[in-house]
Amino acid sequence: MNLQSARPGRAPTAAHLRWALPALGLSIAARLLWMLLAPNGMNLVDLHVYVDGSAALLTEHLYDFTYAEKTPDFPLPFTYPPFAALVFFPLHYLPFTVVAIGWLFAIAAALYGVVRISFELILGARLASEPGWRAASVGWTAVGLWFEPVRTTIDYGQVNVFLVLGAMIAVRSSRWWLSGGLVGIVAGIKLTPAITGLYFVARRRWATVVCSALVFAATVGGSFLIAPGEARQYFGTLLGDADRIGPVGSVWNQSLRGTLSRILGYDVESGVWWLLGVLIVAVLAYFTWRSLRPGDLLGTLIVVQLFGLLVSPISWSHHWVWLLPTVLWLVYGPLRTVVGAKIIAGYWLVNALVGVPWILSFAQESIWTIPRPAWLAWFGAVDLLGVLVLWGWMIWAARAVKRSPRPADRSPEPVAHPST
Repeated sequence: MNLQSARPGRAPTAAHLRWALPALGLSIAARLLWMLLAPNGMNLVDLHVYVDGSAALLTEHLYDFTYAEKTPDFPLPFTYPPFAALVFFPLHYLPFTVVAIGWLFAIAAALYGVVRISFELILGARLASEPGWRAASVGWTAVGLWFEPVRTTIDYGQVNVFLVLGAMIAVRSSRWWLSGGLVGIVAGIKLTPAITGLYFVARRRWATVVCSALVFAATVGGSFLIAPGEARQYFGTLLGDADRIGPVGSVWNQSLRGTLSRILGYDVESGVWWLLGVLIVAVLAYFTWRSLRPGDLLGTLIVVQLFGLLVSPISWSHHWVWLLPTVLWLVYGPLRTVVGAKIIAGYWLVNALVGVPWILSFAQESIWTIPRPAWLAWFGAVDLLGVLVLWGWMIWAARAVKRSPRPADRSPEPVAHPST
C-alpha cells in the first residue's frame, strides 16, 4: 500500500514529544499521589478481591470468599472463573502496596500498548512507528488515563486494560496460534473477552477461532484438575448469575439489560424486552460491519467489542475502555473526514472524560433500586444511545464515501495483517 495515502492531514511530529512525555509523566504522578495520599486512594477493592480471593484457594472455597472491608453494604465475591484465581494467585505473596503501585504502572504501560496498536491498525505498522506517531501514542495515553473507564479501572484495581491489550495484540498478529492463544487466555480469565472470537470469524481466520476455543477449553480443563470443587461450583451453578456480580439496574451498568431495566423500572433479565433489544443491536452491528472497508481492522474490532459490551448482562462503566480506540478510529480512521466524525468523537471524548455514569450515580437513591425518574433513566442510556448513533453514522458515512467522486482522498488504503 501507499503509506503516504494513509497519513491524515497535519500529522504529528517528533516535536510533540516535548509536551506528550511530560503530560504522561504528570498524569501517572497525579494518579500515584492520589493512590498514596488520598483517604480513599488505596481503595482498589477489586484488586483486593483478586489477591485475597485467589489466596482463598489455600484455606476455603474460592466462591465462599467475600471482601467487605471497604464495601460493608455489598461484600464483594470472587466472580471470575477459577483460572483467573490461578493467574492472580502469586500476587498474594507480595505486600499489597507493592502490588497496587505495580498495578498502576502496568495499567499505564498497557494503555500505551492499546493506543500504539490502534495507530498500527489504522495506519500500518511502518507509519505508526514514525517519531510523530509515537509521540501521538504517548499523548493519547496521557489523555486516556483520565477517561472514566480507565480512571475507575485504576481506582478499583481492575483488569480491563490488560484484557483490551490482549485482544489488540491478538488482532495485530498474523500468527493464528498467538492470536488464538491470547483470546483463549483472556476469555479464561474473564469470560466476556471471548466476544473477540467474532472478530476472527468476521475476518475468516478459522485457525485462530479454533485455537482460541481450544485454549479456552484448556483453561477450563486445567481449573477442573487443580481446583475441581471451585470449577464445578462456578460452571455448574454460578455462571450467568448477574445478581451475584452486582446491582443490574445501577447506572454504573451501561449494558443493554441495565439500560432497559432503568427505563422500564424493573430488571428485564433475559426476557422479551432484552431479546428484542439484542436482536436490534445484532442486526445493526452486522450491517455496520458490512459497511466497513475490507482492511478496516480497528473498525471491525470496535464494532465487535461494543456489541459485546451491550449484550453482556453487566457492563460496568470501567469495562468501556474500548471508547479510547473508538475515539482514535473516529479522529484518524478511514472515515475521519466525513461529516459528523469529529462531532461523534467529541461526544465520546466528553462522555469519557467527564464520566456521565459517575455523575448520575450521585442522583440515584440506591444502587439496588431500579425505579428512578425518567430523565435519570434516559440520561443513563448515554453509552447505549451513543453506540446506536455511532453505528448508524458509520453505515451512512460508508455510503457517503462510496458516492464521493474522490474516495481515495477520504480514506487510507486497507492495511494487511502486520506480523508480531
